[in-house]
Amino acid sequence: MLSALALGACGESAQEKANAQVCGARSDISKRISTLTGLGLSTSLPTQVKTGVEAITNDITKIKSAQGNLEPARRGQVQNATHTFETRLNSILTGLTSNLSLSNAEGQFKSALSELTTSYKQTLEPVNCS
Repeated sequence: MLSALALGACGESAQEKANAQVCGARSDISKRISTLTGLGLSTSLPTQVKTGVEAITNDITKIKSAQGNLEPARRGQVQNATHTFETRLNSILTGLTSNLSLSNAEGQFKSALSELTTSYKQTLEPVNCS
């Protein structure tokens, strides 16, 4: 029984796991945005965008689920950053889908990705993961 307690004490704390989860999800969001930014217009674009946005949404969910185990100051920073990024993401997606015109689809898509990149840089990127 003592060996089981000793082994349990060597594992990561809930706070360390939460930090790792937040940082892993943040990193994945950055990679997804980079991938989306590199896409060109093609017949597979809608599927690729849907997959990327779903992955970003899943990453946001991971960050939210980890927030409760973060120390209070970090939790506040992460909550604010996540909320702001999620709000901007939803706004960008709504604008893109409600105002999309075939004649300017590429320009609208690039503009939306530029907004998404800026939003990430202003909100989640400053969350310290080093």
